[in-house]
Amino acid sequence: MSNPYLALVEAHNALLQKTDAPLFANLDTLGHSPKAALAADAPVVMIFAPHPDDECIIGALPLRLGREAGFRVMNVAVSQGSSLKRQPERWVEVKNACDYLGWDLLETIPGGLMDVNCKTRDNNPSAWAEKVAVIRQLIEQYQPQVVVFPHNNDYHSAHIGTHYLLMDALKAAQHACTVVQSEFWRQMEAPNALIASSQQDTADLIAALACHVEEVRRNPYHLRLTGWMADNVRRGAEVCGGQGAAAPTFSFGTIYHISRFDGQQLLATDQKFTLSESDEIQAILA
Repeated sequence: MSNPYLALVEAHNALLQKTDAPLFANLDTLGHSPKAALAADAPVVMIFAPHPDDECIIGALPLRLGREAGFRVMNVAVSQGSSLKRQPERWVEVKNACDYLGWDLLETIPGGLMDVNCKTRDNNPSAWAEKVAVIRQLIEQYQPQVVVFPHNNDYHSAHIGTHYLLMDALKAAQHACTVVQSEFWRQMEAPNALIASSQQDTADLIAALACHVEEVRRNPYHLRLTGWMADNVRRGAEVCGGQGAAAPTFSFGTIYHISRFDGQQLLATDQKFTLSESDEIQAILA
């Protein structure tokens, strides 16, 4: 008897090895997602993406807040990458991605912030203070109800640096809000939220990620996003739902840690969230 799972593995491998998956250097062939009309006083969720492309990878929850709860989604491109030559191209790529998703795009400074890492924070306090001031100004200007940024051990130095940049800026602004910490390069020790994505939302995040043409040519994150999101559901069932909890029935999800910043510090929480596609996404604000 042949292994009945071989065909499944072969089909999955074929998807990961696709050479004809389209990339979108412009939106002429892809178009735009319909941008919902927002109230003048629509609440704001701000993503602070360490690099162009991170906004798509960690953007499942903001996408739902925008589409289901009327939030204005603003992506802040903290940096535009470390390659000065590539920065103009990466700005075009991230603009295409945000335009497709119906998100606003904000620049920190022309070309983006450089050296956003703990080495700068520890050894060059004046340079770090300048970066904090840039982020503080954006927070004070847009008054986000929700901010999304990486957790403090997300492996990549710019991801970790972005975490501390946001914590320092939130403290400087004394801005109370819901803080959503994301993960990608390294798992969080104690996440508390598994947020489902519909098939349409998942496909839209992949298409937006495919706007980052040169990045996904180098490493095809877009073709692997569904595998990562499926594994999030596997892991999130236990770490967010509780040991021995029944597995969710949805296929794709993203793991976060959601807590409250009171203007001075992050508040400890024992809340846990497992939100399916049909659950109210605003439950995270409880």
